Amino acid sequence: MIEALRGLGYSTATALADIIDNSISAGAASVALDFAWAGEASHVSILDDGCGMDEHALDRAMRLGERSPLDARAADDLGRFGLGLKTASFSQCRRLTVASIRDGRMNCLRWDLDVLASSPDDGWHLLEGPAVGSEHLLEPLIAAGQGTLVVWERLDRIVTPGATEQDFLDLIDGVERHLAMVFHRHLDGGRPDLRLSLNGRLVAPWDPFLREHPATWSSPVERIRSAGGLLEVQCHVLPHKDHLTGQQEQSAAGPHGWTAQQGFYVYRNRRLLLAGSWLGLGQGRAWTKEEAHRLARLRLDIPNSADADWKIDIRKSTASPPVGLRAHLTKLAEETRARARRVFAHRGQPVAVGGSRPVAQAWQAEHAANGMRYRIDREHPAVRLVLDEAGDLAAPIRAMLRVIEETVPVQRIWLDTTEGRETPRTGFAGEPPSEARTVLMVMYRNLVLRKGVSPQLAREQLLHTEPFNSYPDLVAALPDDPHQGEHDGIRD
Repeated sequence: MIEALRGLGYSTATALADIIDNSISAGAASVALDFAWAGEASHVSILDDGCGMDEHALDRAMRLGERSPLDARAADDLGRFGLGLKTASFSQCRRLTVASIRDGRMNCLRWDLDVLASSPDDGWHLLEGPAVGSEHLLEPLIAAGQGTLVVWERLDRIVTPGATEQDFLDLIDGVERHLAMVFHRHLDGGRPDLRLSLNGRLVAPWDPFLREHPATWSSPVERIRSAGGLLEVQCHVLPHKDHLTGQQEQSAAGPHGWTAQQGFYVYRNRRLLLAGSWLGLGQGRAWTKEEAHRLARLRLDIPNSADADWKIDIRKSTASPPVGLRAHLTKLAEETRARARRVFAHRGQPVAVGGSRPVAQAWQAEHAANGMRYRIDREHPAVRLVLDEAGDLAAPIRAMLRVIEETVPVQRIWLDTTEGRETPRTGFAGEPPSEARTVLMVMYRNLVLRKGVSPQLAREQLLHTEPFNSYPDLVAALPDDPHQGEHDGIRD
């Protein structure tokens, strides 16, 4: 049975998160993880400063399924099945030792799968004390005087044949990233209630929602009553990469990258259960993770009384919304996805500048029965300027525009965006300001000198014209005398 339970699908990081859940439930304010490399003799230990367990509590904690998932639990309890400590540990090691001190007395029990396998009978041999030669591993707990220590030895699922110390170090990095995400609300610098360290180094929280960034959009918190209890939902759209520094962009990508991290983040008692999933929601068919929605992330808090309704599994890694909530959650997600798509498509620029006046865009999408097409807006000021002055060339220019429209490399753009994980540069992005100013001056002179528009109105119109809406400083700096700068290399 235990060998079968080892295959539940835990990773090292998710298994450790399960152990830390127990520490939080025990009231721990500090949890210290230690990865010690020694080849096949390597071990991992988790020490907390919680309330500890007496002899009877430890005995119950070491038994598989020591309570029913249907039992009533405290509202802040992070467990459910009574299996987490054992199944998480067995998924990584063959020897599990748990020692705990309460009221000055230490108790220690041990499971050893090799002992069970070699036993001549079918007894469940729960052993007392640490293994011979491993007594020193209990010293940190003895020095602390209270709390619980979990030790993994014979790490056959971690130190596999051919594994090196570098592999071990890489694993530690992955564990740190996962724990920083799962417990970020417990570790949050504003009101931390947990101090988590890994090999002596504090784990810093990773906020999936970039709440402190001024360009992040966040909806009001919505509270939803359900059969399982009160839920909270808050929608977020993260800033476009153009509004992030290189370090911010790399950090916000999360452990699995921008595209993989989109979707719902499901929490129970501020502990992250599921990171980045559309929960099988969608219109007609379930949504998949696409680049266009990479900036959409939604926080969803459920009470532990809703575990059964949401089908929370032993590993705390899957969740499925009850039927009665799916329509409402789909609506919230759809609105967030649409907003995220607009931010992604417009590189984080607003589609209106000042009040409700729309921005004149050069490209328009036309939806028809035979499909969607992209058209150049003939009324865009830059296009209108050329057509009005074209004379006999108007027909060839219109033909040229139509050729451009019919040869937009849609598939190439889609492939480059998907494979390169970034949108093609537009709107003079990455160009020196002088490039945008040169084109801007051409438009400005045409409005003032040829159309008779006042400089003030011309600047206002350009401020609401793509792509100059992204350069309000350049527009504001346009001179009242449109002839100014003619001898600085700017020509009509």
